[in-house]
Amino acid sequence: MDAETLSKNLKHFGGTEQYYKHWLGIHYTDGVKYLAENAQCYWLIDAIASHQPKVQKMQRLREFQLWFLHVGDAHEFIKPKGSNSAVLTCWEDTPTKETQPAVIQQIPFTDFPLKEIKLFLQEKILLLPDEN
Repeated sequence: MDAETLSKNLKHFGGTEQYYKHWLGIHYTDGVKYLAENAQCYWLIDAIASHQPKVQKMQRLREFQLWFLHVGDAHEFIKPKGSNSAVLTCWEDTPTKETQPAVIQQIPFTDFPLKEIKLFLQEKILLLPDEN
């Protein structure tokens, strides 16, 4: 699916009818499942879930996490390092140059179709922002 169609279709998710359980313990919504299937990025759910043992130890991130995947260097200050093609970051709140993310994972290669995606992990449920 091309980036424009995917982006347009993701805007239609305003809630979820079903929650899906990831084998590492988090759950995710219909919108995240749609994203994973159509962008072929179940690896993104795996990556976020794999960081939970570390992140859940941080009191400020137990109930809410803001996750960003940035592909390429289009973002003002969140950019992959070296020859990496993307970076996954976890934040407590909206990123600023002055704050550091709780998690930074460099992604050596991805064919993820969007330049960026923002996801929330709220009370161990991964969701699109419009599903909140």
